[in-house]
Amino acid sequence: MNFIEELRWRGMLHQMTPDVEKLLSQEKVSGYCGFDPTASSMTIGNFVPIMLLMRFQRMGHKPFALVGGATGLIGDPSGKSVERQLMTVETIDANIASFKKQLSKYLDFDKGSNQAELVNNYDWFKDMNVFTFLRDIGKHLTVNYMMAKDSVQNRLENGISFTEFSYQLIQGYDFYWLWKNKNCKVQLAGSDQWGNMTAGMELIRRIDRGESHLITCPLVTKADGTKFGKTESGALWLDRNLTSPYQFYQYWLNASDADAGKYLRIFSFLDEPTIIEIETEHAKAPHLRLLQQTLGREVTTIVHSEADYKLALQTSEVLFGKATKATLAEIHPDSWREIFAGVPLFKVQRNAIESGIAILPLLTEACNIFPSKGEARKLIQAGGLKLNLEKVSDIDLTVNSTLLIQNKYLVLQKGKKDYYLLEVE
Repeated sequence: MNFIEELRWRGMLHQMTPDVEKLLSQEKVSGYCGFDPTASSMTIGNFVPIMLLMRFQRMGHKPFALVGGATGLIGDPSGKSVERQLMTVETIDANIASFKKQLSKYLDFDKGSNQAELVNNYDWFKDMNVFTFLRDIGKHLTVNYMMAKDSVQNRLENGISFTEFSYQLIQGYDFYWLWKNKNCKVQLAGSDQWGNMTAGMELIRRIDRGESHLITCPLVTKADGTKFGKTESGALWLDRNLTSPYQFYQYWLNASDADAGKYLRIFSFLDEPTIIEIETEHAKAPHLRLLQQTLGREVTTIVHSEADYKLALQTSEVLFGKATKATLAEIHPDSWREIFAGVPLFKVQRNAIESGIAILPLLTEACNIFPSKGEARKLIQAGGLKLNLEKVSDIDLTVNSTLLIQNKYLVLQKGKKDYYLLEVE
């Protein structure tokens, strides 16, 4: 199966130029995707073109990842209704460093004839003066040609600055430079970039009468119409410090049946027969959510690691009532804070626990989980309080060191969803 066939069955092919499939099936070529460093981390939206490059490299082709040190200073108008806020060079440089680190996890930069290369378009624009830009690049594309682009047309009513208007010229020259200097014949991107991409083809054709090719994938959407990659806390980031592996895993676990199969094709390396088999099994017992569980495992393992997936799974079992006291005892000592990230944390003095402290004062005076002993007593009598995932039925229970998990922690659960972590110090 060639690269285009792979994209086609996965639903990752939107548009391509004539003869590109023939080219890719006959020889190993170089292709690139661009990433503008407009944030300190990539998001799951960026992971779509990353997956394009990963598949491209796995098929034996050579991927270039272009970070836009220059284009990031300008701002791409595609998909934007208003002008972007311009960022400083220092911010762009910091973002680029983060992007480089993230990309190195997914692409092989170290070995083989098709090892990935990372390039920064600031390197070829930094010494170019405005006259060179206007004479050697700008003269090859007419204003009429540039005005016809959707990214421009959609902004005419509210206005578009010359800065953003020129973006397609700059991105177009990126393709020309890579074609000229790196023998890069193919540009890959999301479907919203088609207008900017054809500008690059035009420059290659008009300046050097060269031939180049384009491939786009569809923009990922959700079946219910809400925006893909958005959570209650915001974007789904690839940086674990912005979106924890647990939060990341939960996003995929909560995918609808209508979306899960599509996402599994886009964001995993499972082959078609395997995915079809999973979908068939899922249809027999949808309540077991086999599709979502497989999706969460595959994407979390690729983006983070197998260890992070296992930790996310363990966290889910703890916080959603599938774990036992024995499960808590098996948690790695370094994982407690990550598993209970976002859960209220209370510190308790060791001498108080070793001496023994009654459950009601612990819940009210030592930890302030309940505003009064009366309220705590009512919940215990109603069977709504768990200690270390086991129901508390004795309102006179004494909590001491024999109840500590790993001699350090107590886990309290109030009702079905409210958890509290007590750490002895």
